Amino acid sequence: MTTASDLGLDLEPGPMAVGCLVGLSGLLFLVTPLVGPVPIGGLSVSPVALSAVALTAGFTLGTVVFARRGRRLFALAHGVFAVAWALLVAGPLLGNGDLLLAGVVVLVAGVGFLVSQSRQ
Repeated sequence: MTTASDLGLDLEPGPMAVGCLVGLSGLLFLVTPLVGPVPIGGLSVSPVALSAVALTAGFTLGTVVFARRGRRLFALAHGVFAVAWALLVAGPLLGNGDLLLAGVVVLVAGVGFLVSQSRQ
């Protein structure tokens, strides 16, 4: 019988949790046209907003998972995108253009930094 490790699959809890969060994010994004806002507490939240939160959580957890595995560049990439994505989500959500602009700056600067690091 073929096992997951025989196929080269990584079924450790950390990477699986990251994959589940990213998958949940994609699923929430795709069902947005089919479902209305979801009641959470006293708020009515769009599935797109929940998708963005799930993706931010996936990037954040990915930072920890890759850092614990000693994969510095991958951890940095996930960390940069976690911060940038959180700012890009929080800006429009809170109606704060400065947060949105900060997210764009972090994203552009982070990509430049990661490209320079990958060339070393």
